[in-house]
Amino acid sequence: MPLEAGLLEILACPACHAPLREAGDELICTGETPACGLVYPVRDGIPVLLVDEAHRSTD
Repeated sequence: MPLEAGLLEILACPACHAPLREAGDELICTGETPACGLVYPVRDGIPVLLVDEAHRSTD
């Protein structure tokens, strides 16, 4: 289930504060910082923006 556009516009990566982009059931940090690159899950339409729940992007 896609997130509402307004919600996605105000969300940011909790680790580096960069904007997030939606990819399926995940939110991906768009930050330029190589140290970040976190991917956050979306469970039942609710973004889980906890660094402990995130994983590193494989891209």
